Amino acid sequence: MNCLMSWPEPVVRVQSLSENGIGTIPDRYIKPISDRPALKSEIHDHLDVPVIDLQNLFGKDPALHQETSRRISSACRDWGFFQVVNHGVSHELMKRTRAVWRDFFELPLEVKQQYANSPSTYEGYGSRLGIEKGAILDWSDYFFLNYLPVTLRNQSKWPAHPASCRELVAKYGAQVTKLCGRLLKAMSINLELKEDYLQNAFGGDEMGACLRVNFYPKCPQPELTLGLSSHSDPGAITILLPDPDVAGLQVRKGGKWITVTPFPNAFIVNVGDQIQVLSNAIYKSVEHRVIVNSEKDRISLALFYNPKSDLLIEPAKELVNEDRPTLYKPMTYDEYRLYIRMNGPCGKTQIESMKSNR
Repeated sequence: MNCLMSWPEPVVRVQSLSENGIGTIPDRYIKPISDRPALKSEIHDHLDVPVIDLQNLFGKDPALHQETSRRISSACRDWGFFQVVNHGVSHELMKRTRAVWRDFFELPLEVKQQYANSPSTYEGYGSRLGIEKGAILDWSDYFFLNYLPVTLRNQSKWPAHPASCRELVAKYGAQVTKLCGRLLKAMSINLELKEDYLQNAFGGDEMGACLRVNFYPKCPQPELTLGLSSHSDPGAITILLPDPDVAGLQVRKGGKWITVTPFPNAFIVNVGDQIQVLSNAIYKSVEHRVIVNSEKDRISLALFYNPKSDLLIEPAKELVNEDRPTLYKPMTYDEYRLYIRMNGPCGKTQIESMKSNR
């Protein structure tokens, strides 16, 4: 991991660039023409990711439970993304946690710099993914922290200001990881596995969880860049708390980019690469990216629920047969995530490289 100890170049904070009132973005942020967003043409009013009410998922009415499960399964197969409401997480906690992170990014730069991160763990205040010298960068800053397992949780690396940040993150993490467990149970049952299969396969009580708070500053030339380049998430599932006022997440569907319209008080859930592997591609992770705009900045909170880092992840034997042979070779999550830490977001290159030759 020595190759990941430091960034290859001085780190520039995108928020500082934006607040300095530049009229054109530096070349380092200009994407190749094929990767640039068509900002107006790619908003499809008639098409959006499914919105699923979880109220009946573990209720007493078997018919309503079955219908909710069916909708989750369909979304995992057809979209890899869905929004959830009545998810059990306090709306007030969601609002306060998002607000405290916006307050953090409004602090003076010298305060935020105390938490500057390195590529060895990515923990702290950052502005790039990947360590390739001269790479084209994304128009965003972020804060990354470990939540689970508890042995990796180091609250001294979480912001001390605003004063309520650490307490809110702890409460928020507890409620959202509980939601992750509920969704994994539903996915296990839908795959005709035991309800605790996915949770146990990913490490049980030793599963990991980390939070990345994304800050996308206003951009004078949003048509030339991206807030986050196209990628699929490397872990098991991701729970995203979006900005309620500014859309930015785009999901790749049928070769087109669909801009997701956030539903009030909803989370956006997406299938990660490890679910694709373990389900033997019955459920698929999906490419997504983030666009920026010239009028408003944007903030979102992504909680990643990940396998225990040293466990080998491979397709469940129950989902492998003559008609559907093993599609992926075994790999630990530590080995898997090293790729994105070194190379940054690269579409679905990583999971495609895992395909088995058998």
